[in-house]
Amino acid sequence: MSGINILSALQVQKSKPQEKDYRLYDGGGVSLLVKTTGAKWWRFSFTFDSVRKELSLGVYPAVTLADARGKRESYRKLVAAGVNPSTHRQAQRSGHVLSLPDSFEIIAREWHASRKESITADHHANLMTRLEKDIFPWVGSLPIHDISAMMVKGILDRVKARGVVETARRCRVIMSQVFQYAVTTDRATIDPAAALKSYLPSVSSTRRHFSAVTEPKELAPLLRAIAGYQGGDVTRCALAVLPMLLVRPGELRHARWADIDLDGALWSIPAPQMKMKEPHMVPLSRQVVEILKGLKPSTRGSIYCFPSTRSVTSCMSDNTINAAFRRMGFEKEIVTGHGFRATARTILDEVLGVRVEHIEHQLSHVVRDPLGRAYNRTAHLEARRVMMQQWADYLQELATAAS
Repeated sequence: MSGINILSALQVQKSKPQEKDYRLYDGGGVSLLVKTTGAKWWRFSFTFDSVRKELSLGVYPAVTLADARGKRESYRKLVAAGVNPSTHRQAQRSGHVLSLPDSFEIIAREWHASRKESITADHHANLMTRLEKDIFPWVGSLPIHDISAMMVKGILDRVKARGVVETARRCRVIMSQVFQYAVTTDRATIDPAAALKSYLPSVSSTRRHFSAVTEPKELAPLLRAIAGYQGGDVTRCALAVLPMLLVRPGELRHARWADIDLDGALWSIPAPQMKMKEPHMVPLSRQVVEILKGLKPSTRGSIYCFPSTRSVTSCMSDNTINAAFRRMGFEKEIVTGHGFRATARTILDEVLGVRVEHIEHQLSHVVRDPLGRAYNRTAHLEARRVMMQQWADYLQELATAAS
């Protein structure tokens, strides 16, 4: 038995109510909560996904000290296997009992944990959201080798019925990767999701581009609306700098003060925060530097330039920017945070006449030299500084011009 056992059965038996509720602590996260009413509740504390949680183990004397310790060991094994004991207990109560250690959910969580260092934090979180929302409820409790192609098809059909074919496609890819992981770890022999690769419509027939405004006359009122935004300082500043930076919204949300040199007007984004896992350099215009300097006191000592309103230890949520556009009256068919990249790409090229390779570099796209070699992140940096200042000045002129 893991952990140090501190309590004795006699201590538990003789514990008496006091003026306030109190606890007696055993080892390994087990405690006895003694209520003022005399009721005695066993509790199990554990950490899952970096969050401290607590679970009831039952009431004494129906659940003895030995019983509580036995449940503790079972739950500790679940945590070690990447399963939330609370979720597991809910599944048991609803009849969906996880089959350890070869259930789809157990193996999927193991696979998910193995991806953490190779993908962005947002992508990693989105994978688990998709698993928990669209996949685990249907096959999570089943032994992975019992899942058939028809079961996978049923999941895809349910998602497709919501009108989100792209999400269904992603679910198939996720399941296929889990099955392949199970094969390589000798817990499955086939990937039934692979048989459905051509089942859904092609990407080209269903994919929608991120909504973007690409005409200057349409961009001007959007910029004026951003300038007049009445929400919190952090969101207001994020909205203000996003059009000027050419970065993805996720990269902006995770911006850290330690990576930004305000005196040198340069933001050096580490590789783990970039979609393609390559470091990226973003020259900052005078306008952006001024906004960030004004913002910093409002971030309450957070490492993030754009912290969450709930906690300075987290960055703002992935929906904050788009939700702000909706509040300003811009529908998703017209504007999204990601769409500013297309806006800049079009206007810098067609209106301002900037060299395409400079734009592509700043969009963090791979640009190759005449010999086919990819340029490094510092290529054309001074020219990009000029371009970024030209772009910020152009946006400022659009926003302040008479409507």
